[in-house]
Amino acid sequence: MTSRLTKTVAATLATAALLAYPAAAFAATNQPAAFNPAAATVLGLRGAVVSATPIAHLTAAQLDAAAADFPNAPRSSYGVTAHRLIYRTVDTHGRPTTASGIVVLPDGRRGALTVVEYLHGTSATKKDAASVDDTSTDRLVTALFAGQGLVGVAPDYLGLGAGPGLHPYIDTKTETSASVDLLTAARTFAARHGVALKRDVLVTGFSQGGRASLAFGRALSRGEAGPFRLGAIRAVAGPYDLLGQEFPAAFDGRVIPPTATFYLGYFVTAWNRTVGLYDDPREAFQAPYAATVEGLFDGSHTFEEIVAGLPDSPEKLFTPEFAERLQYPAGRFLQALRQADRICQDWTPRVPVHLYNGTKDTDVVASNADSCAASLRSRGASVTVHSMGAVDHVGTAFAAFPEIIRAYARWA
Repeated sequence: MTSRLTKTVAATLATAALLAYPAAAFAATNQPAAFNPAAATVLGLRGAVVSATPIAHLTAAQLDAAAADFPNAPRSSYGVTAHRLIYRTVDTHGRPTTASGIVVLPDGRRGALTVVEYLHGTSATKKDAASVDDTSTDRLVTALFAGQGLVGVAPDYLGLGAGPGLHPYIDTKTETSASVDLLTAARTFAARHGVALKRDVLVTGFSQGGRASLAFGRALSRGEAGPFRLGAIRAVAGPYDLLGQEFPAAFDGRVIPPTATFYLGYFVTAWNRTVGLYDDPREAFQAPYAATVEGLFDGSHTFEEIVAGLPDSPEKLFTPEFAERLQYPAGRFLQALRQADRICQDWTPRVPVHLYNGTKDTDVVASNADSCAASLRSRGASVTVHSMGAVDHVGTAFAAFPEIIRAYARWA
């Protein structure tokens, strides 16, 4: 596998690789924790703040400079300060745990403000999360919303950033609970800074976070986030239809083979912990990968290291029998996939839904948005699919987020 291929695959796998800008732009402030409530009284409470630490400050001019590679992004009206929150949530079994995320406040604004919750794309490396990586584009995108006068909130999800354990990749339940619980924590934290969070929440996300946005929006619409409700939803390049679109594309070449290998390897090892797909890695993976693939996705390896440790196609990674099972799922696996795909099937948004895709996306095929839109429309929802044109996965995000920031700025 060439270094060029490694870099290309890595660059398409997470929003954190969308662009490079000076690390000093978001350098940690190295200040002590600004807020630490009496832990003895909040242990076990979902959404309770364990700690809060200021991690970055940008002026409006610095924000604009950092966003130079986002075409047509609106200029920022405010400087911003980002804080890392550690908060109480639950794991895949409903047991108490902690997770990390960021809350970005616009400098100088007080009173009632609208929240934008941003859900990030695929990341297999703990240290790449927005709460710990000073060069994270997830942190930048969240800050750009705050630069418009909104409150930016972005969970790392379980097992990433400063969260313990492994990340349960594409686990709708905990993607949602981590998002809801950070919103609750953000409400407590913002109040300490003279900011009250308005009831209507604006939701957006990219790739993995695109599908997580639909699930989080569903929770908000069902009253599962305390006083908050869904105000708007704009999701970018999400794999909304795993069974009908994304899995077939991973094997028929529409998702390029090295990228499909990464996604499927991550997915299978994660779902084996939550759903149960094999008893022994040798049942699923060919030699020599059966001995190493689970370790590659332990959160400590970089994208380059993971890709270098994988073959260049799913057929070389999986045993023939397991590859067949992935293409034609049955039993408990099929039931779990159907349940995961219900994010576009079992609710009717009461606000317009906007989905963004790109015609040259070889990570998440554009037909995912069309499938989700058709399902939601059949239930009476108003859904608009925005094609960003002949752009790839990352290019879709570059093109979409300036539009989304501009649209959400009207709520400030």
